[in-house]
Amino acid sequence: MTAACDRHIVRAWVKKGDNRRMQGKRILLGVTDGIAAYKSAELVRRLVEHGAQVQVVMTAAAGEFVTPTTFQALSGRTVRTDLWDAAAEAAMGHIELARWADLVLVAPASADFLARLAHGLADDLLSTLCLATAAPIALAPAMNHLMWSNAATRANVELLGARGVHLIGPGVGDQACGEHGPGRLAEPGEIVSQVAQWLPPAGPLLGRRVLLTAGPTRECIDPVRFVSNRSSGKMGFAMAQAMRAAGAEVVLVSGPVSLPTPPGVRRVDVESAEQMYAAVQRELPGTAIFIGTAAVADYRPLACAPQKIKKNSDSLALELTRTTDILAQVSASAPRPFMVGFAAETNAVEHYALAKLLAKNLDLIAANEVGHTKAFDCDDNSLLVLWRGGRLELPVASKQELARALSGVIVEQFLAQQAAHERDSSAPRDGAELATREGARAS
Repeated sequence: MTAACDRHIVRAWVKKGDNRRMQGKRILLGVTDGIAAYKSAELVRRLVEHGAQVQVVMTAAAGEFVTPTTFQALSGRTVRTDLWDAAAEAAMGHIELARWADLVLVAPASADFLARLAHGLADDLLSTLCLATAAPIALAPAMNHLMWSNAATRANVELLGARGVHLIGPGVGDQACGEHGPGRLAEPGEIVSQVAQWLPPAGPLLGRRVLLTAGPTRECIDPVRFVSNRSSGKMGFAMAQAMRAAGAEVVLVSGPVSLPTPPGVRRVDVESAEQMYAAVQRELPGTAIFIGTAAVADYRPLACAPQKIKKNSDSLALELTRTTDILAQVSASAPRPFMVGFAAETNAVEHYALAKLLAKNLDLIAANEVGHTKAFDCDDNSLLVLWRGGRLELPVASKQELARALSGVIVEQFLAQQAAHERDSSAPRDGAELATREGARAS
């Protein structure tokens, strides 16, 4: 594959934005009974807008709330309702549908359906499909708040979760019965956003492994105190989500943060710089791209006091020692992954970022200015991206948007480097080497 072709693929992938994950994917949407079934029509419309193929399967009772004609018009496919459809089942249609789906989504999922699925009942088309498919299954429950809170429903949900079934919602709010509480069907936009993360990955990094670090580290002073920094981990977690969306297998080594793990990402929690270094060393084999977004402490207390230090004097001196430079160590490893670093600076941002790029032999670095009101604990940021022979400024945007844009630059540079290595390995040898090889053959 040529570098020009790689750039075309990457830019097309980035341009699609959130739609790229669903493009061409086959989603089997199950609709069970309940007033929330009317929202499923909007859900079909949104899934189709995102490029998905949608096959609707309705339970018999769902037809009391929304007609199959509505779903057929929105999806462009004949709605399936009956396990005993003679025409469809002549060719084992339910098995064919179960194999067709990239993901099975049931929205709304009634309390009755949760119970039947939890206990393996298969007395209608939808429940049979759920048992017969190897695709991921996601459920968006909708029911009265007392039904949702009932011990039987809670046990069924716990059992399904233990089997790997994904749950979306429910939301909390006013219900059709006039009561208020948990049990509302999640909004179609929220469902679409969640579903995108559970579809089989597709993208330019499919089959590649990405290892990221994120968040701060904590360096122990005594059992109740530590040295740390103001990193929230938001940029690192957004990068993990973006690289997963690019098709990569993503491992995220995170310091202590209060953030949910991006779907499809494997997370390793650590606390100190040394723990982060040890986790990175364990996870490094097979890594194609390493991204160091973590704000790793440069220094740690020389010793951690075994007991709480008492306030016995007006001052306290801490002796600090250097921590392991994780980025430099990974960059010096063999085989060496494609190296991406981050630089957070309070002044002379480009000067210090370029120096770090060269000193640590990085392939690319993303830098930003930090301070009391900049970058830390914020949802927005801006980045200066540098690589050998290249420079790009990414203006202020949400960290999710920045992560998507930065991931596109990383993927493009990574694929260009891979193409260059392939060209070098296939290039003709110089004359001296060729003469030596010919002489060896002659002898």
